[in-house]
Amino acid sequence: MGFLLGRRLLQLYAGLALYGASSALLVESGLGLEPWNVLHQGLAELTGYSIGVVSIIAGALVLLLWIPLRQRPGLGTVSNVIVVGVAMDGALALLPDIHGLVARGAVLVGGIVLNGAATGLYIAARFGPGPRDGLMTGLHQLTGRSIRLMRTSVEVVVVVTGLALGGTVGFGTLLYALSIGPLAQFFLRVFALPARPARDTAAQPPLPPHEVPGPDTCPRAHPTPPPADPTC
Repeated sequence: MGFLLGRRLLQLYAGLALYGASSALLVESGLGLEPWNVLHQGLAELTGYSIGVVSIIAGALVLLLWIPLRQRPGLGTVSNVIVVGVAMDGALALLPDIHGLVARGAVLVGGIVLNGAATGLYIAARFGPGPRDGLMTGLHQLTGRSIRLMRTSVEVVVVVTGLALGGTVGFGTLLYALSIGPLAQFFLRVFALPARPARDTAAQPPLPPHEVPGPDTCPRAHPTPPPADPTC
């Protein structure tokens, strides 16, 4: 039991740190960001704060919306708010400037693949969804509409707002949207934890179904795990 808990914690924090690093790679590519980071980047341009700090503030504000939606955060939810933003700023401080379309394209693809792996790591740890994922499931429960519709509606608003504020939307945004679901689903299988004993399973409420981001940053919703979940 202690070993399993240790592995879950390792997966959670490694996944969140790598998620922040993958988002930094997308920023450095300059070819387009995940939907929520389009908004974060636009707000960073507007306020003068770093994109990581804006991500933390936005995540905390989204988490406050869980209260009227009657969602319950877990360790992974709160950790997501802080760790992803800190890791993103840290990675951006270390990454060199990327020049040339080929190099930027390689960084973009690497960032998307790393984002899928990070999503599989932290969601498979089963410490709760990211704040933006919980927003989607809360809206789903409140309105009775599908999670897919709720996610799409919110992210359209997020992307349009972020674009208007100066966030980067491009080919990378589309490629991310098309590929993150299959990637996250694949890495969920790779990083799946051993089945828990019945008494442990009873102690942990089942995860709600999610669709894929992602950061939460959200990262920013996640896919339903294969029969037998992707935190934004």
